[in-house]
Amino acid sequence: MLKIVTAITGASGVIYGKRFVEEVNRLGHKQTLLITEAGEKVLSQELDLSIKKDNPLASIQAEWDLSRPDLISREKIDDITAKIASGSRAPDAVVVIPCTMGTLARVAHGFSSNLLERVCDVALKENKKLILVPRETPLNQIHLENMLALKKMGADVVPAMPAFYNHPRSISELIDFVVGRVLDHLQLEHSLYQRWKGVHDNDDK
Repeated sequence: MLKIVTAITGASGVIYGKRFVEEVNRLGHKQTLLITEAGEKVLSQELDLSIKKDNPLASIQAEWDLSRPDLISREKIDDITAKIASGSRAPDAVVVIPCTMGTLARVAHGFSSNLLERVCDVALKENKKLILVPRETPLNQIHLENMLALKKMGADVVPAMPAFYNHPRSISELIDFVVGRVLDHLQLEHSLYQRWKGVHDNDDK
């Protein structure tokens, strides 16, 4: 069982974060959720999810498809005293999905102004898996240089770019492809998308 920190920022495409949380939960791994203030606003705007201030986790447990809600906890984004802020309690992996370019830039340059950025810093210094899923287009030079810097540091940059070789029939299939690629980088088995089998065989379902 892996211990994963899943972070949702204010980038458009929070559905990727939702599906990732659901699938990791279905696979039976522990997750600690971090959601930025902007992430909460986008969750409300794109998914009609209202985070309850008195019980933030309750909204997610009630509305998302979670087979094991007991495997999910949540930390406050500004609580730098949380256990996961320490290298001695580093999770197995940190996944920021979706990741704003602002968050990506601050992680690339070592800023730790909140728990999310600190956890990413911990992942890098402790040689743990760090996966960032940016959802931005077009990309400017700063974006590209920051992504290159993070890759050189050992992070995985997995842009939210769905494939079309498997003839997706719905938006859900496009989303699942991206989530599946993130799971691939965590070496977690799944069946979210059809893998490439060659030109002649890939139409076989």
